[in-house]
Amino acid sequence: MLHLLLAIFLYFSVSAPFFLERASAGDVLTCARAVRMRYRPEVISITDFGGVGDGQTLNTLAFRTAIYRIGHMRKRGGTLLYIPTGVWLTGSFNLTSHMTLYLAKDAVIKATQDTTNWPLIDPLPSYGRGRELPGGRYMSFIHGDGLRDVIITGQNGTIDGQGEVWWNMWRQRSLQFTRPNLVELVNSNGIIISNVVFKNSPFWNIHPVYCSDVVIRHVTILAPPDSPNTDGIDPDSSFNVCIEDCYIATGDDLVAVKSGWDEYGIAYGRPSSGITIRRLSGSTPFAGIAIGSETSGGVENVLAENVSLFNTGVGIHVKTNIGRGGFIRNITVQDVRMDNVRKGIKIAGDTGDHPDNNFNPNALPIVDGVTLRNLWGVNIQQPGVMQGLKNSPFTQICLSNVNFGGVGSGGTGTVWKCADISGAALGVEPSPCPELTSTHGNVGFCSVPS
Repeated sequence: MLHLLLAIFLYFSVSAPFFLERASAGDVLTCARAVRMRYRPEVISITDFGGVGDGQTLNTLAFRTAIYRIGHMRKRGGTLLYIPTGVWLTGSFNLTSHMTLYLAKDAVIKATQDTTNWPLIDPLPSYGRGRELPGGRYMSFIHGDGLRDVIITGQNGTIDGQGEVWWNMWRQRSLQFTRPNLVELVNSNGIIISNVVFKNSPFWNIHPVYCSDVVIRHVTILAPPDSPNTDGIDPDSSFNVCIEDCYIATGDDLVAVKSGWDEYGIAYGRPSSGITIRRLSGSTPFAGIAIGSETSGGVENVLAENVSLFNTGVGIHVKTNIGRGGFIRNITVQDVRMDNVRKGIKIAGDTGDHPDNNFNPNALPIVDGVTLRNLWGVNIQQPGVMQGLKNSPFTQICLSNVNFGGVGSGGTGTVWKCADISGAALGVEPSPCPELTSTHGNVGFCSVPS
């Protein structure tokens, strides 16, 4: 009983609402006000349902029974499921609405490596098939569909996907279906994920898809740099998502904003919009901030700021392809520091594969309004490559106050490469490609910050 009282006390300490705007001069800007950390009047423990945190006992039934109880004996205001210190081995499980999954200090929820009975679910309609293989896909380790008011938080406990067994199947080409994400929430709203460590995901780590009003803050996401496709956070066809104060070091993009895949994403027609990313740091062999490549439903109104990247493949990557259709517009990335990055900026219309041969090669994406402002880097091998599409040039590309003066000190390249783009470059070093107007002062959509 003592640990339950402690949980209640700790939960009071984190249950204040997020004040999601700058209240006065000097305050730190934080996420939009839409999602509040809720107090739960009822607290139950996984041990109440037979859970054993010895790292050996399989607790799948305990998790599923506890969450079934929360969903079917609803308490006004919801229920907190307390995970005490220990290692809680389990198979995949579904969350329910109006619940908090709370991990105590040194609590570890660890995925079983027995993949033989892992549940299968249908493909997402905006993808038409599993992302890696045709057909369905393995359910994420922690999953939810059609939920409201869900919180995953605690005292920096760990959710460990034990992904190596899945990575090895991918390398050996023995997978039958697409690997599971670590956490996936579908068709859900009012989500908070905070103060938890996520590690060794089988595939993407945190995947909110068809969601709204999502806050992800103060999380750490870790996976080896050679782990395949272990994206950190992928908002997908979602609205009003805020990601802040996170550290991510994985084997793929740290944050990738998506919205569906070729003809399936076009038909589903649900964009990602209102995405805020701030105070993010980390490293990856791939991209720090990515838009795409699955953008067929459209991506717009994205702000990423105060980002610190090191030992990274591409700093900022906007990526799409023929057959994608959709649009990428009103994207702003500002106040970014890079150290030891292979390519500072990449904007490309020839990136990513296709789900099948039924995509329409005439479905060309529109990329219009990408502002990259206040970027600074050292040990940058190449400042940037910007390659639009001949029949759909990328327009209103703005580079403002970009200094990759360290180019050459850690590599050999010093040349921008550009084609089929237009825009402006103000205060850019080394000198930008001629496709971008080089001038001083305002150029309509593009200006040097005051």
